[in-house]
Amino acid sequence: MRSHYCGDLRASESGQEVEIYGWVHRRRDHGGVIFLDVRDRTGVLQVVFDPDEEESFAIADSVRNEYVLMAKGKVRARPEGTVNPDMPTGEVEVLGKELRILNAAKTPPFQLDEYSEAGEDIRLRYRYMDLRRPEMQQRMQARAHITSAVRSYLEGQGFWDIETPTLSRATPEGARDYLVPSRTHPGEFFALPQSPQVYKQLLMMSGMDKYYQIARCYRDEDLRADRQPEFTQIDIEASFITQSDIMTLTEGMLRSVFSSVIQVDLPEFPVLSWLDAMRDYGSDRPDLRNPLRLVDVADLFANVEFKVFKGPANDPQGRVVALRAPGAATLSRKMIDGYTAFVARYGAKGLAYIKVNDLANGIEGLQSPILKFIPEDVVSAVLKRIGAETGDLVFFGADSAKVVNDAMGALRGELGSDLGVLDGDYRPCWVVDWPMFSQDRDGSFSAEHHPFTRPTCSPAEVLADPASAQAAAYDVVLNGYELGGGSLRIHDNEMQKAVFDVLRMDEADQSKFSFLLDALQYGCPPHGGIALGMDRLVMLMTETQSIRDVIAFPKTQSAACVMMAAPGSVEDQQLKDLHIRLRGPAKVVAAEAGDGAAE
Repeated sequence: MRSHYCGDLRASESGQEVEIYGWVHRRRDHGGVIFLDVRDRTGVLQVVFDPDEEESFAIADSVRNEYVLMAKGKVRARPEGTVNPDMPTGEVEVLGKELRILNAAKTPPFQLDEYSEAGEDIRLRYRYMDLRRPEMQQRMQARAHITSAVRSYLEGQGFWDIETPTLSRATPEGARDYLVPSRTHPGEFFALPQSPQVYKQLLMMSGMDKYYQIARCYRDEDLRADRQPEFTQIDIEASFITQSDIMTLTEGMLRSVFSSVIQVDLPEFPVLSWLDAMRDYGSDRPDLRNPLRLVDVADLFANVEFKVFKGPANDPQGRVVALRAPGAATLSRKMIDGYTAFVARYGAKGLAYIKVNDLANGIEGLQSPILKFIPEDVVSAVLKRIGAETGDLVFFGADSAKVVNDAMGALRGELGSDLGVLDGDYRPCWVVDWPMFSQDRDGSFSAEHHPFTRPTCSPAEVLADPASAQAAAYDVVLNGYELGGGSLRIHDNEMQKAVFDVLRMDEADQSKFSFLLDALQYGCPPHGGIALGMDRLVMLMTETQSIRDVIAFPKTQSAACVMMAAPGSVEDQQLKDLHIRLRGPAKVVAAEAGDGAAE
């Protein structure tokens, strides 16, 4: 079979007889000489056929793009003036002596090169074709290298790779489970795991000490560019370990992976409290490449007559912030209206602003439709606090704290990109000191991370004041993406029951974790861990915009596979075997091309 891969040949192989296999990437006929660019997963190689080899030349004349070929010939240096410095194999070519067509191909549904303009809907429908494209092969190769680097690092730290079940019990967690009916247990269902969380804690109780797994997980929830219904996470757990230990381990792993795979040395990982992150960035996953900051100005507006600002400024649940966009005073009204529409997606009712055309000229040097409603001394105080300069544009957010954080945090990211102020390629950080619970409008509580996270206070304090309880939790963030989240876990029965009580989990819900509550009574060690999104990590390292670009066979935004037309209906007999009866006729949903539109 093959003697060399296409992309491996260099000038050092000149004069060698080689046998290569691959796909026709491009065919060119130049003055009676036929050039075939033959492609495999390592790259593209030029093979030349001239009329002297009549049989091979005739075959070369008949091939078209994506034909599968075997070619034999001699490696030689390309003639002077024809070297292609943009190709790793650009100094050589193969003078073809023998050519065999292994399989013909229909005309591809789209071009498989850098000039392709195919939409994601077509790419996903013909994913087996899309994966032939060099950039997709490079991403899949990068993913394999990242996975290998993760395993190498963790095993070097004494972690064991242990598999956990993918058929388990449905549990009352945040997202919906994918359910699997049981044929042998009529009317009962397995659930696909949202994470191996409970299993890895049980492994710690089993004395395994250090566990990791490249784990497949499933969540039946709404999707976006960086989410999929089935995804992969780097799952880590260890016993007798501190929060600092886990953070150090994670930093070491990420540094090792970035260095070995893409030759990038990550900078320091600053540690931010959750409160500081929300205050300065409006987000618990801040992009530290962006120097823009939200500045609280509620105290300056507490006594103004302008109700848009006065109301939130005096509301304990409200917030008023200013966001300075340096050098942006030249933005047109149309562009500002675009930003107004942008923040409206996050619930903002409007977007007030002040253009600082000439700071030295006082109020006369400012331009804004809100100036007539705000005393001059308040405007001056605001501009002084945020460090405004001539040429700046200042945006304001005033509403509930949630709306302001969501809208102005997103605007900060949009402006940072649009104004070109992002600094550096990769800026990681930690976000710590999380609230243990988030409080819903009806006064009920839900776990900010998950119900097995250890609070930093006692069980009595958790029950007495859940809203003030903090969690021993930590998220690692990179360029505005939550790369991973973890915590120290609850390791005693009393604390676990207290957390369940705050979450109003009744006896029926708690009984689903009876095995865990039982295990906590048999000598559970203190333990903790973290889970990092493998798909998201690969997406960031390969500098693409969607995790669908780094998953071999992803689902669309509607959680469908347009290539295999899944999900789909099943035979009546299968339903009967599973003891399932549909309440109505099966709804046949066509896998529409538009489902996979790029985001």
